[in-house]
Amino acid sequence: MATIYKNKIKNIGSEVSAFEGEPMFILFGDNAPDTLKDFCYTVDIQPVSETIEVGHTVGIDGNEYKITAIGNVAEQNLVSLGHVTIVFDGSTEASLPGSIYVESLEVPKLSIGSEILIKK
Repeated sequence: MATIYKNKIKNIGSEVSAFEGEPMFILFGDNAPDTLKDFCYTVDIQPVSETIEVGHTVGIDGNEYKITAIGNVAEQNLVSLGHVTIVFDGSTEASLPGSIYVESLEVPKLSIGSEILIKK
């Protein structure tokens, strides 16, 4: 599988635990609005080398999760803002435009230095 996106967590918002028990996490670049910054994992803004598609995988610290749906602005937000919500509920229809949906599996624990990949 070829990697089309690669990033690392560089900061953890003080309120990310508010989403504990929810099947999701939020990534955002350094420019996250103050109202969201504390709820996000901060990443650098990185390019995507090819279009993200259903069937690709999100890799997190060596674990892989198949993409099941993609919101219509998810890739654009990821590239321009470093912003995307990864939802672990297996949805095949994207109900939130800025989200990437993956298999319904346990949400991984992220830490500073955790690697996020998207592979085709």
